[in-house]
Amino acid sequence: MRALAEFIMRGRVQAALVVAGCAAFPLTYLLGAAAVCLVLLRRGSKAALGALSIGLLAASIWWLKFGDPRVLMVLLGSSSLALVLRSSESWGLTLLFSVALGLAYSVILGVTLHPQIEALSQEVFKILPLALGDIYQQFSVDELACFSSLIAPVLTGMIAALLQVVSVLSLILGRYWQALLYNSGGFGREFRSIRIPAGLSTLLIVCIVVGPKFGTQMALLAPICSVPLVFSGTALVHGLVARNCLAKFWLVGLYVTMLIFIQLIYPLLVVLAIVDGLIDFRVRLASKDADNANSEG
Repeated sequence: MRALAEFIMRGRVQAALVVAGCAAFPLTYLLGAAAVCLVLLRRGSKAALGALSIGLLAASIWWLKFGDPRVLMVLLGSSSLALVLRSSESWGLTLLFSVALGLAYSVILGVTLHPQIEALSQEVFKILPLALGDIYQQFSVDELACFSSLIAPVLTGMIAALLQVVSVLSLILGRYWQALLYNSGGFGREFRSIRIPAGLSTLLIVCIVVGPKFGTQMALLAPICSVPLVFSGTALVHGLVARNCLAKFWLVGLYVTMLIFIQLIYPLLVVLAIVDGLIDFRVRLASKDADNANSEG
């Protein structure tokens, strides 16, 4: 990873080659987006414009040839997040901006992939009797109609949230590369300090819970608004592990468990972020350590 980051920072041509090469393939476009973020964070938007333009050209060809706009969306989205982080120097604000990015993604997906999402929602509705069993028989006709109308918006929101996560991960990788080259250890301290304040985390939860009450299309808010909280909860776990000098096995266990039981770990991280917004675990632990040191003295 360090060798790749060093190659990207050798010049604009090298950066453009990496971005174009990665953007040409759907499984590596995260690296291309991270490369743009690295150049933008370190040298500014003017220096990153050339590499981004080449990447957008490759992503546009992919879109026109295969009808897949995701590479283009992630390149633009992660670059906008990098601009926010560079100007604000706040991960909290950047993660909140990702909500607006996720909403923009949902609109683009609704326009460009509407037939595919509708077809997928119909297939999901067909398997509901098998998935729910006897519970399915207890729903009334109106309830089933309402449930059916929610499937497409929720699917759109989930796909948009996934692209939102990929965009944030691209930014994280770019920031990690920047610290690796110019500020060793800085990224870890920065990431572990991420926290969504109580007022903003409450606002996100209100959007998640209340959003669907304003129309079925607003159901897509739930997955999109949960993304900042999940990253905040993950940062909290990293911070607690580092503060208590625990083995990295705990972090490995977190990510392995997330891959296997994401339906359980994902809401748990959201809850952790909300609680941390209210009481700030890291500040309380620091105060406790200071009190213990004073009492021992």
